[in-house]
Formats: sequence, structure tokens, C-alpha cells
Amino acid sequence: MSHAAEKGDLFLAEDLQRLSQSILEAVGTPVDLAAIVAASLVDANLAGHDSHGVIRLPSYVASVRDGRVIASARAERHSLGGACARVDGGRGWGQPAARLAVDTALDIASNEGVALVAIGRCNHIGRLGEYVERLSQQGKMGVVICNSPAAVAPYGGYTRLLGTNPIAWSAPTRPGSPPVMVDFATATIAEGKLRVAQASGGKAPAGAVVDSGGRPNEDPAAFYDGGALTTFGGHKGFGLSVMAELMGGILSGSQPSSLPGYDNGNGTVMLAIDVERFVPLADFLDQAEAFSDRVRGAPPAPGFSEVMMPGEPESNSRKRRLAEGVPVPAATYQAIIDTASELGLNRV
Repeated sequence: MSHAAEKGDLFLAEDLQRLSQSILEAVGTPVDLAAIVAASLVDANLAGHDSHGVIRLPSYVASVRDGRVIASARAERHSLGGACARVDGGRGWGQPAARLAVDTALDIASNEGVALVAIGRCNHIGRLGEYVERLSQQGKMGVVICNSPAAVAPYGGYTRLLGTNPIAWSAPTRPGSPPVMVDFATATIAEGKLRVAQASGGKAPAGAVVDSGGRPNEDPAAFYDGGALTTFGGHKGFGLSVMAELMGGILSGSQPSSLPGYDNGNGTVMLAIDVERFVPLADFLDQAEAFSDRVRGAPPAPGFSEVMMPGEPESNSRKRRLAEGVPVPAATYQAIIDTASELGLNRV
């Protein structure tokens, strides 16, 4: 990466994209698939979710080396009849499989009014918000649920039996408006955010991590030394996480993450709803805009400067980071450069 691309610890998105794609190609990923995965990682950084951004590159390379990811594999779609379909990720990169699922869901929902697409044999698919945003841009309401490797303790316990099991949900908005979108782990904090905290010398939020004996600990290392994450909102996040295991894990064929047959991937289910089948899209957009304006117009509580709709923080982050650059902690950047060097990419 040229020094001109750097702004202290800030990097231009296009340079991070180029670096990421080069690393992915170096482990045998076809150019088109490498571009999709790299764009997904950098988009997560732009949206402010560094836990799902380029920090993942060293672990992605490791997953190819140990055989978990078949870098050259291409996902395939299979109709299940009616409004249902399955995407077989082929044990390849998760992002292209999820992209194919979005395209499949859009095709089916446009014809049937709704679509339910399961993604099996699927590795890490990245930030779920990316996919529901794509659905909402085409006039669809989108929901994506997936399970992931066990890292979270059940409510009332302290051992790892659940994945972080994120859920994302979006609604259409007018072109140029910020998306109305939620995307959150059912754990108190996503595991990737612990990686970011550890790389930057930060702490875990209070109550987010318990050590191997079940005691709360704000040191991210406590998790990696055999501890566990907690569910957000106590029994509420726990309930959502259980349903994500049953819906995402079983319907996709991946199995719940704490069972012996679990395939160590993201068992994913994607729902698309064609808004136009229920109300004219223009009416939906008018009401959504009026509602959003009403929420934003609420007086801010002490300690807040404004009230934002879900999805606005990501939209604001993307604008700011495109203009100013993407922050990458020194430890994270060095790990990426070391990975590139190991792959023979001496000029990146």
C-alpha cells in the first residue's frame, strides 16, 4: 500500500479493497469471488463495524489453510418449490453464497410475493446488514438470521453453547435516504468486536464476558482463555439466540452450533417480503418517511445530541470514512501485512 494512501492510521477504502483482494486471490480465490469478499469486508469497515471488516483477513487465510474454506468453490441455488429455495455454499466463501441468496430471494419474492431462502454449507458471511440492505433497495422488506460457532453462554449458565447468532432486518426507503435497518448479535457483544478491543488495547463492555469460571471480566483475553459471551438483555437475547439456532441451524442443514454434527459455518435463513403485494410501495415509503421524521424530531434525552433511526449510524459512518479514510489499528494492519508477506505479496 502506498504511503499516499495512509492518513495516520486511516486508509483509503479502495486501497484496503485492493489489499484484501490480493490476499484472497493469493490463497486461490477466483478474481470475481475475491472482489465480492473484499468489498464485503471493506464495506463493513465503512459502515463502522470493524469487527466484520479487514481484521478478518488473517483468520480467513487460516481457514483456507486448514481446509475449512474451499477458496475456489462456487455456490449453487436449488429450488425447493413455491417460495422456497436453498443455496449450497459448497464450503466456499460465505459472502458470494449470501449474494446468490439475495438474488434468489429477489427473483422469488417478485413472483410469489415472499421468499424464504436457506443457505447451507456456508462459511462466515460477514455483516448481515449488507444483505438486508440489498433487499430493501429493491422494494423488499428483508430479514436474515444465522447461527455461528458456539461462543455464548445460555441465560443462567456460563459455558459456550450458542453462537453469537445475529439477526438483521430492513425496510425500503426512498433512494438517497439512509436505510432503516437493524443488525445485531444476540450476544451482548459480537465476538469480532472483542477482536477489535483486544487489538486496540480496549476492554469488553461490563457484563459482556464471563471467564472460564463464570465470573464477569472486562478483559477480552478472558473470553479467548476459555470464557464465554453473554446474551444481550438476559433471557430476551437468549430466547432469540435459541430460535436462531433452530431456524438458521436446522433449516439450513448446518445443525445447532453445540451439537456434534454442526459444520462450523453460518447456517442462514433469508426472508424477503415484496411490500407492493400488501400496500403500494409509494404509500409505504410516504408513511415510513413520515414516521422516521417523527422519530428524528423527538427531543434528545440528556447525554444525546440527536435521535437517529436504526441504520443512520452506519450511513453516517460510511460518508465520513469515505471522505476521511478507514481507521485500522496498528496491530490489525501489521497482522494483515504479515499475512500478505507470508503469501509472497511483498508489494501491497
